[in-house]
Amino acid sequence: MKTASMCVTVMCCSVIVLGMGCSEGSRQAKDLPVLEKREYFRWPEGKRAAISLTFDDARHTQVTNGIPLLDEYDTKATFYVSLGNLEERIDAWKAAAAGGHEIGSHTLTHPCSGNFSFIGYDRALEDYTLDAMRSELVESNATIERLLDVRVVSFAYPCGQKYVGRGRNLKSYVPLVAEHFLSGRGWMDEWANDPAFCDMAQLMAMELDGKDFEQAKQVIDRTLANGGWLVFCGHEIADDGRQTTRMATLRALCEYARDPANGIWLDTVEAITRHIHKQRSGAAG
Repeated sequence: MKTASMCVTVMCCSVIVLGMGCSEGSRQAKDLPVLEKREYFRWPEGKRAAISLTFDDARHTQVTNGIPLLDEYDTKATFYVSLGNLEERIDAWKAAAAGGHEIGSHTLTHPCSGNFSFIGYDRALEDYTLDAMRSELVESNATIERLLDVRVVSFAYPCGQKYVGRGRNLKSYVPLVAEHFLSGRGWMDEWANDPAFCDMAQLMAMELDGKDFEQAKQVIDRTLANGGWLVFCGHEIADDGRQTTRMATLRALCEYARDPANGIWLDTVEAITRHIHKQRSGAAG
């Protein structure tokens, strides 16, 4: 989960332009139309639902345990990186990006509410401004792109919190995320996303940490029944522990998703976002 003051217009072009003009790219990212009738939406190749596996903070177990397991199943995940951890294992993260895994932004400094004991007051969202957050987003993207030679289009809100300031001066920074990214992912939500309706700047995400496969499968089956997009979020990847996605669960999930009979499209946030974008644009046209 993470965060300068470059020219915002330049950033718009480099991050979300996607082959369009700057103003057009920004407008489409912010005002992506929803489908008037959900029955018009289709997942590719007859799939019934979509799943994205996402992991935060560039924790070391992600490159030592998680990525080798995912690669074994040719499964691509989205990693929202913290820059300190990224730089400590830069070669491993370069290899992950080159292998098709998506690298997303988690800000520069991982600001959250100052009520969390691990957040110093210098990183408290209550004391942030929109200008300060804009700077973090722009600089974080520029740094990741320079280090890994990738284009950053996905964002995850640190601690799932989407505001700066406090009380009557509190402001949402969701519009900033919509301006600079194709998607913004939340945290600790209760449901999957409706692809015909969801706000791409604040995607709902459900915790994968600590779950065995049967617990995860309950959520997956519910998503299949509704044709939704389930975004799972984890942190460490190991056999067990605090904030840890279990290796056994991850392996079983990959095996379940690769069975064509289950009708699951398992892919990165970027890949699925682009498909939804195409579906909505086609319906609007």
